[in-house]
Amino acid sequence: MGKNMKLSLLYVVEFAMVAFTLLLVVDGRRMIETPIVRLDIQTNQVTMSNGIVNVTLSIPYGLVMSISYGGVNNLLATQNVEKNRGYWDIFWNRTTSKRARKKFLGNRFEVIMDTENQAEISFKSTWNGSQSDELPLNSDLRFVMLRDTPGFYTYAIVERLEGWPLVYIENLRVVFKLQQDMFHYMAISDERQRIMPMPVDRETGKVLDYKEAVLLTNPTNPDLKGEVDDKYFYATDNKDDRVHGWVSSTNPPVGFWMIIPNDEFRTGGPYKQDLTSHVGPTVLSIFVSRHFAGDDLVIKFQQGEPWKKVIGPVFLYLNSNSSAMDNPTILWDDAKRRMNQEVANWPYDFPVSEEYIKSNQRGIIRGQLLVNESTTTLVPASNGYIGLAPRGDVGSWQRENKGYQFWTKTDAMGNFTIENVISGTYNLYATVPGIIGDYKYTFDVQVTPGSSIELGSLVYNPPRNGATLWEIGVPDRTAAEFFVPTPPSEYNVHVYQNNFESIFRQYGLWEQYSVLYPENDLVYNVGTSNYSKDWFFAHVTRNIGNKTYIPTTWKIIFNLEIVDNASNYTLQMALAAAQRAELQVRFNDEKVVEPHFTTGKIGGDNAIARHGIHGLYFLYSIEVKGNLLVKGTNTIFLTQAIATNPFQGVMYDYLRLEGPHQ
Repeated sequence: MGKNMKLSLLYVVEFAMVAFTLLLVVDGRRMIETPIVRLDIQTNQVTMSNGIVNVTLSIPYGLVMSISYGGVNNLLATQNVEKNRGYWDIFWNRTTSKRARKKFLGNRFEVIMDTENQAEISFKSTWNGSQSDELPLNSDLRFVMLRDTPGFYTYAIVERLEGWPLVYIENLRVVFKLQQDMFHYMAISDERQRIMPMPVDRETGKVLDYKEAVLLTNPTNPDLKGEVDDKYFYATDNKDDRVHGWVSSTNPPVGFWMIIPNDEFRTGGPYKQDLTSHVGPTVLSIFVSRHFAGDDLVIKFQQGEPWKKVIGPVFLYLNSNSSAMDNPTILWDDAKRRMNQEVANWPYDFPVSEEYIKSNQRGIIRGQLLVNESTTTLVPASNGYIGLAPRGDVGSWQRENKGYQFWTKTDAMGNFTIENVISGTYNLYATVPGIIGDYKYTFDVQVTPGSSIELGSLVYNPPRNGATLWEIGVPDRTAAEFFVPTPPSEYNVHVYQNNFESIFRQYGLWEQYSVLYPENDLVYNVGTSNYSKDWFFAHVTRNIGNKTYIPTTWKIIFNLEIVDNASNYTLQMALAAAQRAELQVRFNDEKVVEPHFTTGKIGGDNAIARHGIHGLYFLYSIEVKGNLLVKGTNTIFLTQAIATNPFQGVMYDYLRLEGPHQ
């Protein structure tokens, strides 16, 4: 711009969008028009606007009452009362027997930043020690709007002070409920996209074995008749949940998307499964939950235990395109592009809170992970997940629920770089596809602001005591490779374009075991059986009628040409999930009273009922005395011994019999 050019600024109020527009005028010519961010504060509400989207929240509570975008006055569920449209909430208890649900309601509103480029507002709630029946937790809910950004961000700072009473936190999330007459198309992934039922369809349908599962008997869309609706169909691993949401039927269509740019603030590591979006239409981002894990993922604060954590930010992204009328995936593809942009921008530089750690205050860790499955060859741990989590035992990261976790994938040569790690003391953990067990680095990793740590080449020695005699399955922490039946014929199955993700996300699969094996249990013959056809995906109970269930015993039959009776063999047994089960193992004698091995009562992930192909991972290295085996035909009996309902059982990940100890 030349020195003699005349520069002037002109502010124009755009009442339709409740925003200011900044016009850059050069020598009398209008060159640039960009909306600025504005706060409109009234007695009981505040509206954040940037010329693209308006978000109205209640004062002092911080409830999201209205989101206007693309000519739609309110995308949120206006049929609901204002306090039941957009909110943060928590499920908590003082004992494990009584649970309370509480919405985070601020009691103090504060403007943190108000400029042309950014607004950040705060809704704080402080626990009063005299409130014995209230949640002993302070919260600071933040909402951020940036200039030229089609959406807004939200994050929370939660803390307990030293000396506060015991409390358990089961679920912590942010929720948005959308206009049910407007949003019908939901997208969770490239595969799982579909027209969804209406809320009334659940009300008129038939509740099945549990309240979340409803058979659609008279849906408003007749094409959906006979399908089952269940919010757990749409659960996703943390590692795969970066964006999900809905597309409206308006002209032009509007997309409403939850973007989760990073997992550092979520519990349970990359394989933790949780809900995403479901009938409502509802959009969630869940940060703490017991879903697909059970009590292990409940945060249990003891008397006096302090804690502080920043959760988020997550991004509520809005988009629109008239071409999406016939092809809503246009908006999905755009949401994915925006998701990639948000992921690349993590950690964000705009949150004002000092509790949110910026990139220049974080550290980086590099190294290479190799696997030693033999005494002679090291192989790269390719495509493994490797991460830093609070200190604990081997594999404890999947049950960790109070701190931050930082994960990445190794490349083909096992190299890894873990960026943007908040300062602290961690253990380094890893899990590698095709390899059983969990890796844990021997030493603590101390990360300081700005540190760059080179760990060099690390070696994982996975559990192995002898040569492989036979194996069943693939060690990948899931049961996806095993036989998954078709659902009972009375249920219509929604077929996606590519059914790989959802083949196991169908109602009633557990019932099919009793259909396929009405009297005699599964028998697997090593050498002739095929685990993808002959090994049922879940070892469940048998239904013998009248809601009566009995234990089931599977048999693995195999031959040994030579047996060293004086040596010990090993059965490596990895489980992908367990629900109130006890797995007993016997060798060549089904009738022996005391099993040769038992897991004891394990599991509470409910993955069988909730259509997950995995829950929490268990690995048992079972010592087998050589005198329990014989030359020729041998049989291993696997008994799921607890049988009070149809959902009890285990999912196997992988089994391997190893020869005498080397």
